[in-house]
Amino acid sequence: MCSFILKSYNQKDEIRKSHFFILNKGNNSGKPLAFPCPNCFVIIAENQEQADQLRTLCYALWRCRAFEPHLHGSVIPFMTIRSFRSVMAFHIPIIEQHAADFAQTVQALKLLEEREQTLTKTLRFVSEYKQAFVRQFFKNAGV
Repeated sequence: MCSFILKSYNQKDEIRKSHFFILNKGNNSGKPLAFPCPNCFVIIAENQEQADQLRTLCYALWRCRAFEPHLHGSVIPFMTIRSFRSVMAFHIPIIEQHAADFAQTVQALKLLEEREQTLTKTLRFVSEYKQAFVRQFFKNAGV
């Protein structure tokens, strides 16, 4: 799991391997992203399984606020590649020691993400239905 490429994201670079993005500016620095933004790093993994493991590790570290002590700057906090690498280098051996448990965690988080997406779609449909319901009321009332 320890061989991956970490670099600043550049729109001009084409990425062909499994990858994901890490926000590097603001209070949410370290948050894994599915799509790039102007202020992010890209992590390029050897395969999709490794990318999922690294994304889960980054998500767990972000949720535990492990990146906050490594933020720099007073107005807009940011994280350097060196800081991000040091946090990852500290935690990767721990994950490798407990590989079986971490694999279960990766699978569980994947299922939860799928469930979250389903619920988000359902909430969007409910919101649209409420809007249509209110419109229909005013249309029938002659307003």
